[in-house]
Amino acid sequence: MKPSIPKGTRDFSPTEVANRTYIMNAIKASFETFGFQPIETPSFENSETLMGKYGEEGDRLIFKILNSGDYLAKADEKLLSEKDSLKVTSQISEKALRYDLTVPFARYVVQHQNEITFPFKRYQVQPVWRADRPQKGRFREFFQCDADVVGSTSLWQEVEFIQLYDTVFTKLGLHKTTIKINNRKILSGIAEVIGAQDKLIDFTVALDKLDKIGKDGVVKEMLSKGITEEAIEKVQPLFNFTGSNLDKLASLEGMLQTSEEGKNGVEELRFVINAVDSLGLTSANLEVDVTLARGLNYYTGAIFEVSAPKGVNMGSIGGGGRYDDLTGIFGLNDVSGVGISFGLDRIYLVLEELGLFKAVDNPKPKVIFLNFDASTDLFKMKALKALRENNIKSEFYPDLGESNKQQKRQWKYVTSREIEFVVSSLENDVFTLKNMISGDQIECSLSELVNKLN
Repeated sequence: MKPSIPKGTRDFSPTEVANRTYIMNAIKASFETFGFQPIETPSFENSETLMGKYGEEGDRLIFKILNSGDYLAKADEKLLSEKDSLKVTSQISEKALRYDLTVPFARYVVQHQNEITFPFKRYQVQPVWRADRPQKGRFREFFQCDADVVGSTSLWQEVEFIQLYDTVFTKLGLHKTTIKINNRKILSGIAEVIGAQDKLIDFTVALDKLDKIGKDGVVKEMLSKGITEEAIEKVQPLFNFTGSNLDKLASLEGMLQTSEEGKNGVEELRFVINAVDSLGLTSANLEVDVTLARGLNYYTGAIFEVSAPKGVNMGSIGGGGRYDDLTGIFGLNDVSGVGISFGLDRIYLVLEELGLFKAVDNPKPKVIFLNFDASTDLFKMKALKALRENNIKSEFYPDLGESNKQQKRQWKYVTSREIEFVVSSLENDVFTLKNMISGDQIECSLSELVNKLN
């Protein structure tokens, strides 16, 4: 049988790993510039930690792990015969692969609350898993790069996260990204004004799909969830909001006169917009998007989503928001949090499409020792040891090349790896060093070799 990998997963070549590392290093360096500290959490969590935190749609996309051993032994025979998969799952699976990094982070904060100094700024770069339908930019295994602050209600954190997005994408050369922003309080206020507050989750999940399924699709989904035609009619202005960010806020303010929560959301958004306008952004655009909902249950304030530059066919490359009560689900109340995530894999595809990986070098040695004479192997290995002790990346071609064909293979290896320097021979402690770029060739001692390569 031909070997294969599961759908929605990928192998990465050395070049791809180098490019991914380049992106991650840019993100990590920016996180640390803004004062964030790294943590890591397990790849899988107890099912009860994850289930019920992402809404019904999210729960369906969580990969469940079967209990070890005879996992059917404790399963209810009646449920098995009825093929009730939802109820059986809780009996045969106690753990699940993490769906994102935010809920595990909330669990971490609660579990380690006595060791943490608040406000706690953490970043995390690790893989997550979702049983989603694979398509361009959407995988079943992918990395998230998250930064969160817990223990602060200050809106300056939202301002800093917008600056952080701008910093990272500027560093990657990815200009003209659009940072979309909304506030869940505004969405709650709209649901209240149209008389659909009991359908808030259904309302926001449907609204969040506007750019994917269009206005007609959103209306159809809202109707299917029991939201009345009268309520949907009142929402119509949301589909055609135009003007500047402040114009949109003024329109929202008029729409939400009877909702205190909605008006609070508008004021929070106005603070962030005015602060960012005063500070300025280097390469990103900030845009109020009143249809942005990000259908996750835990957002309570600002919501962010970043889209790639126009002309690049890609979904969001980042997102996040404020979650005032997330740690409360684990027993720690009154700890406000706000965070954002970078979609590494989608960012990779965007940079690749725009040709922005030109400056990324594949890891390679600076010098290679060719192997044409077995009697000098030990001396070459001693020289390699000295070079490596001086932090010079170096390599030894292991197979002896006695014939002309074998020697050509070694030179071909040098060319394909684009190695800059070659030691082709060693005689009486004198090394023959060739610069493959200039073609110059010199003879030198070991100490001279170290100095030259440094």
